[in-house]
Amino acid sequence: MRRVILIVLDSFGIGGAPDADLFADQGANTLGTIAGFCADRQTHLNIPHMLQLGLGLAAQCATGIYPAGFNADLPVSGLWGAACEVSKGKDTPSGHWEITGLPVPFDWGYFPKTIPTFPASLTETIIRQEKLSGILGDCHASGTEIIAQYGEEHIRSGKPIFYTSSDSVLQVAAHEAHFGLQRLYDLCAALRLLVDPLNIGRVIARPFIGETRDSFERTGNRRDFAVPPPQPTLLNIVEASGHDVYAVGKISDIFAGSGITKLRKAHGNQALVDATLEAMDEAGDGDLVFTNLVDFDMLYGHRRDITGYAAALEAFDKRLPEILQKMCEGDLLILTADHGCDPGWHGSDHTRECVPVLVAGAGSGTIGMRNSFADIGKSVASYLGLENNLAGENFLTADNKAQS
Repeated sequence: MRRVILIVLDSFGIGGAPDADLFADQGANTLGTIAGFCADRQTHLNIPHMLQLGLGLAAQCATGIYPAGFNADLPVSGLWGAACEVSKGKDTPSGHWEITGLPVPFDWGYFPKTIPTFPASLTETIIRQEKLSGILGDCHASGTEIIAQYGEEHIRSGKPIFYTSSDSVLQVAAHEAHFGLQRLYDLCAALRLLVDPLNIGRVIARPFIGETRDSFERTGNRRDFAVPPPQPTLLNIVEASGHDVYAVGKISDIFAGSGITKLRKAHGNQALVDATLEAMDEAGDGDLVFTNLVDFDMLYGHRRDITGYAAALEAFDKRLPEILQKMCEGDLLILTADHGCDPGWHGSDHTRECVPVLVAGAGSGTIGMRNSFADIGKSVASYLGLENNLAGENFLTADNKAQS
């Protein structure tokens, strides 16, 4: 039996992107920042299972420097390497589409850092169409901060909160009870159609609860309304072969449901790991289990919380043996990321970095520096025996890996 479990540690970059200077991210290094922070405090980042799969060596491959505080002599039992992104953006859809064999060669549309941020024609149309009394925000902002700023006024006025970031995104925050969850979804679906001519990658519904500034809390009912991939990805190829694609977490949203046959939603990294394990119990020969662990990015990277990011990595590493033990003969596990989000970097945006490619179930050794995330999708398709025209190169060949 051959199955693939592909897990994206959202935003877990390992530094060293060759074109980082084009994004003003030269020197950004998510893993390096976290490891160095822990080492400086003599606590050390405790992630032995990822290190045994080759994480430290992958980081060294990307940057030339082995991360601080780790044992460089630790035996490695997996295939390891790093991958550079060729897509023009450092956003979630670009990273995930490229991982599945479809780099994004075009530029997404972005909203300017002006106030108001959104075109008047867009806001006037959505206000009229959805019978809103107006909108709040209309700016670039952090999601938690803008809810704290406008949440109470939103409850009083019924006006939804519109904001964006450096990504190609329009986000709408609204109270689950006072505004209504389905109403928020319907609003975002309408916005999805309106921003298509602007080439905006995602419209994100950001529901929250609470009654006061101090008690507001975003819920797990987030929903992304994304542009579907313009060409077939690994997911479509697996689906077309008659096998299942288990989308765990926000994977289905990122691909606008394209190529997804089984959906597993959960809130928080620990619940997402549980859902991944459940999908592994159900998945059959030729199936793909594809998981996104969003907390690394959403809760810690964007909020520049180094301590929280470190704790989340350690918590995932403790669960990794459960995943490895549940693997059957012929299963392949790949750990990677979609971009960086260095919690020690300025601002709150993603950072342009290389990502780790750690593989269990295919021997041990190095796959080196990969020129594109697309090598992951190409390798998975080839491993599952699927004919494909995906971008990238297969690293699971005798020429590209060293067997133990």
